[in-house]
Amino acid sequence: MKKIIITALLMAGLFVNAQGFQYKIVTTIESVVPGGIGRSRIIENGTEVDYTQFTTTRTKEGKEKTDKDRSDVKIDNLKESTLVNFYSLVGINFQNIASNDAMITSMLNKYSKDGWELFNIVSGVESDAGKGDGDGIFITRFYFRMK
Repeated sequence: MKKIIITALLMAGLFVNAQGFQYKIVTTIESVVPGGIGRSRIIENGTEVDYTQFTTTRTKEGKEKTDKDRSDVKIDNLKESTLVNFYSLVGINFQNIASNDAMITSMLNKYSKDGWELFNIVSGVESDAGKGDGDGIFITRFYFRMK
């Protein structure tokens, strides 16, 4: 009898672990443009899509084309939360960085409270490429999951 109960509990545990996750990605883009003329935002997708509707299959025989084009991929439902730029007219602005940290922390706390687990963060920079190029962004993607 004990073996049956233990086996049943183990099977129930395997079933719980076999359930899939729901995922959410939130992106922050922080401008590295001097003078505060850039745009910095927290971007959240507000639309679920089926990526297979935009997938093309290639084989030896040729390419199976979808009836969708690039303009169909763009979504209209998104949230934009304003952030401030890293630079002001006199250079790097530490108050702006602290303000962005407060906004991003607020977003992270909201998702945590709503049951989302932050499980990965990826960031990258496209920065000033030299004379005449004053453009740049700092992008961070926050990956959340929920059972």
